[in-house]
Amino acid sequence: MIEFVKAHACGNDFLIVEAAQLAGRDLAQLARELCSRTTGIGADGVEYLTQISDREGRIRLHNADGSHGEISGNGTRCVAAWLAYRGGLQPGGEVRIETDAGVRIGRLECVDGAEFRFTTGMGVPQVRRQRVKLGWSMTVESAFVDMGNPQFIVMLKDEDFAMAGRSWQEVGAAICKHPDFPEGTNVEFVRRVAEDRIEIRIYERGVGPTSSSGTGTSASAAAMMALEGAPRRLHVLAPGGEQVVDWPDPNAELQLTGPAVIVARGQWLAGGER
Repeated sequence: MIEFVKAHACGNDFLIVEAAQLAGRDLAQLARELCSRTTGIGADGVEYLTQISDREGRIRLHNADGSHGEISGNGTRCVAAWLAYRGGLQPGGEVRIETDAGVRIGRLECVDGAEFRFTTGMGVPQVRRQRVKLGWSMTVESAFVDMGNPQFIVMLKDEDFAMAGRSWQEVGAAICKHPDFPEGTNVEFVRRVAEDRIEIRIYERGVGPTSSSGTGTSASAAAMMALEGAPRRLHVLAPGGEQVVDWPDPNAELQLTGPAVIVARGQWLAGGER
């Protein structure tokens, strides 16, 4: 039996599992079992949490396919929401979370029932132009952003996010596992819909299409700011909802503001050693 908490950030859902109860367990295999939508609990990933104090924790992310990810912005915020919920954190208070991409500090903006809105420092993005040659005689010229994890950003104008008659899901799958990215990459498709607003679609490494992504949202905004002259504050709309990105200048830490909702806590009864 394994105790868990389920939370989501704009529909991007995660299981939070205390690492102390998992001695000797294969974390990758366990993530695959837990994240299964039909035979497990269902989630895009598992955040294995070691709590250090009421306002501090260390996490390790495994995606739904069991692969290890350096960081998830939304997953980190879900953990911050759980620490805030459990510790009675009040607006203005901060949570410190150690990830495999470095420390992230979230400031609680407001609470509405089980929904917690945080502004989180996401590090300093590293943005560069990059092109990828795909099959279908297609070359994608766009941007690569290092957010502590890899993000390939495809900037386009079509409302359906298609490229040369191929769906964004198909193109995303091809880029995600392209030989140019030996460790794989997350892929975002971005179009500008207003002066201060962009819309994105996400193909996440280790998961596939997702309703939202914190690091993907951050990377998409950073690419538009650095390369396309977008304002330094952008509203980013994904299928699961909106987040706000502030990046005052290229040397400053990017700030991501968005919600996280505690959905449930329970016990996975299939979780005994087998």
